[in-house]
Amino acid sequence: MPLVAHSALPTFERLRQRGQDVLPLEHALQQDIRELHIGLLNMMPDAALQVTEQQFMRLVGSSNKIVQIFVHPFTVPGLSRSPETQEYIHRYYERFEALQEEGLDALIITGANVANPSLEQEPFWDPLSEIISWAIENVTSILCSCLATHALVKYFYGLERRRLPRKRWGVYTHRITQDHPLLADINTRFDVPHSRWNEIARDQFESAGLAILVESPTAGVHMAVSPDQLRFIYFQGHPEYSIHSLLKEYKREVRRYIRGEREDYPPHPENYFSPEATAIADSYREAVLIAQRRGTMPPPFPETAILPYLDNTWGDTAKAIFNNWLGLVYRVTDIDRRRPFKPDIDPEDPLGIRHERSAVLV
Repeated sequence: MPLVAHSALPTFERLRQRGQDVLPLEHALQQDIRELHIGLLNMMPDAALQVTEQQFMRLVGSSNKIVQIFVHPFTVPGLSRSPETQEYIHRYYERFEALQEEGLDALIITGANVANPSLEQEPFWDPLSEIISWAIENVTSILCSCLATHALVKYFYGLERRRLPRKRWGVYTHRITQDHPLLADINTRFDVPHSRWNEIARDQFESAGLAILVESPTAGVHMAVSPDQLRFIYFQGHPEYSIHSLLKEYKREVRRYIRGEREDYPPHPENYFSPEATAIADSYREAVLIAQRRGTMPPPFPETAILPYLDNTWGDTAKAIFNNWLGLVYRVTDIDRRRPFKPDIDPEDPLGIRHERSAVLV
């Protein structure tokens, strides 16, 4: 939670100028303490539905130890689901219509599997468009993950994502490109996992007037925000990933190779395996190739042997960013969760950043 500038102590203003979250006294006196309600629009396929749900809820739940947070998972119709997953959704997920009536303070939108040349041809496109249309008017801030970022940039700006020469897959070093309250008190250089075949490039983000906050020379733009600096937050990486998420993806691809569903043996996720993990993975590759030549079944994938040699180098930063995000939402959202902002908050500049920058320029 932010410091309150309850006196004229110059340090408050100095900290604020350096990106520290400092709340003016008049705003603090107007605050009514209440819980936050976060929607989780989960469009992931069956195999990843509950895992993704747990990853984002863990991030949200571990980020702020003061505010009580209610997470409301829901999904869109039309996605291919097994009877078991459909029953799970029916039993535990909420209806979008009910959330419309009750209101949300913030919304997280996950990625999804795609099977068509254009995102507009995907079964999630129309219901997602309906949700976004509502969220623009009723939700304080929307955080988009990977494919959701590509879909919303297409929805708002008509920009098509670009196919990469090869899958961007691994853990990559990133740097903060500009000061922003969302990035307060985090390292200027940190890691983020990526797993994608497509991207929105820097020039595309800039052409849409979006502010780039975090970027990698290898993996490209990870984090950007809408011109108002808060309403829409775009991620291309996966800060929500657990330590073993990329390992399970690698295991899945190895199994696809063994079943003949891909021609080449999958490369390691970049910058993810330690030397010890690399040695185990390479040894298993040799065992698979030998088994193929002999026409026998290969041994089981050595997941438990590799896992102790992996490091999570992104989790603390992810928690800090989510903590900053929820703190900012809490500061500006209305006491009535059906309204996105307090009466004195400008929806076009909810953090006052654009006004401050304009004043500096003048």
